[in-house]
Amino acid sequence: ELLRNNEHGVKEMSVLATEIVGEYYDPIIGKEQNAYMLELFQSEKGIKNQLENGYRYFFVKESGGNLGFIAFRKRENALYLSKFYLYKSERGKGYGRRVLEFLVEEAKKENLPGIELNVNKNNKTRFIYEHLGFIMIRSEKNDIGHGFFMDDYVYRLDIR
Repeated sequence: ELLRNNEHGVKEMSVLATEIVGEYYDPIIGKEQNAYMLELFQSEKGIKNQLENGYRYFFVKESGGNLGFIAFRKRENALYLSKFYLYKSERGKGYGRRVLEFLVEEAKKENLPGIELNVNKNNKTRFIYEHLGFIMIRSEKNDIGHGFFMDDYVYRLDIR
């Protein structure tokens, strides 16, 4: 787990996030909005700010190498998965299911009845979440400043 006072880890996470999210989201939301969102959420300052506000960051690792990362936080009635990104070469290898198992355990530890996440409406990974049992519960459009919006579906997985 990446902690607030881990300067090297925060820097490493920011570099990893910029590489993966830049490659993945430029075609979906455009380079300009993606650059703005990376600065806002995945810069060292952005990650530190999230860590101070209850977010927990983890590297997805295999054989000591970083393959991607996740970030989540506790909400009133759900564990909110804010970020789950893998390098392109690592997608489709079963990491999603393993990460989901980890998140279910974390939610149970917190006595939370579900997991929620936002997915951009043009992001095809929403079908992967549906395959994993998530159900779309609503649509929302959030103003993130500078004339940019996050236009998302919200998905939920109830934990039994």
